Amino acid sequence: MIRKLRSGEYRLYSRKADPKTGRRRNLGTFKSRAAAEKHERAVQYFKRH
Repeated sequence: MIRKLRSGEYRLYSRKADPKTGRRRNLGTFKSRAAAEKHERAVQYFKRH
């Protein structure tokens, strides 16, 4: 899940909330949405291989 921050950057969050904290895990902050989307695909691939 990608959200735009006030700073203009984009942050990638996990899809599920972290059971320990009850919030979504931060999976990285990126300058552009395209970079965040690219990393999101890499994360999804990594989770399945």
